[in-house]
Amino acid sequence: MRAILFDLDNTLYGSERALISLIDARINLYMQHVVGITADKVDGLRRRYWQQYGVTLQGLIREHGTDAEDYLDYVHDIDVSSRLQANLPLRQMLQGLPLRKFVFTNGSHAHAVRVLQCLGIEDCFEHIFDIRLSNYIPKPNPLPYETVLDVTGLQGSSCVMVEDSLANLHMAAHLGMKTILVKSAAGDSVMSDQLLAGTSNEDTASSENKPIDAIVERVEQVGNIIQDWMKNRCAR
Repeated sequence: MRAILFDLDNTLYGSERALISLIDARINLYMQHVVGITADKVDGLRRRYWQQYGVTLQGLIREHGTDAEDYLDYVHDIDVSSRLQANLPLRQMLQGLPLRKFVFTNGSHAHAVRVLQCLGIEDCFEHIFDIRLSNYIPKPNPLPYETVLDVTGLQGSSCVMVEDSLANLHMAAHLGMKTILVKSAAGDSVMSDQLLAGTSNEDTASSENKPIDAIVERVEQVGNIIQDWMKNRCAR
């Protein structure tokens, strides 16, 4: 075990912070005011785009010629500090893990930096891998995972993936990674790509075939699980 890949939103902070709802609102506004989609069609299109392409952005790129950078700047133009504050227990947990640590997100690099800065953990990570990693192809497509492994020189079997999305964890498991699910308490009323990822029929079906290695209520509990895994491995 050499590295941990952490998702960002609803993973490194609790879903009760409702930061995703701010992004969600900006996505809806972008689709209406920039792309020109009528309000009554937005929710249905977002569901279809996620099911077909993995994230709303890919649907807008492929079907509307949307400029990806313009979209990312617009939808992440939110006040992160209004929802997140420094998290000392999280920082201590991360610092106590003697492994390489990365952020691996379907969001933008700038958004990830703002989140990490507000949580007081920006310096705990070696690198941020964002949606640009594989030309805006998102998790759970295998390409961004494979690119992360290639860039870092790691093998899947030496990594742990920490996520709030079952679909993203199933792909990680397929590539040999150990997996930790951070349970999300967000309500179904939020129409975010992350929640769509966590509630799809595909997730439910595949969960029977690729069980998660561990489930936690809060990301701060990840440290104890990984420490136990490391001790058990050393004891063999």
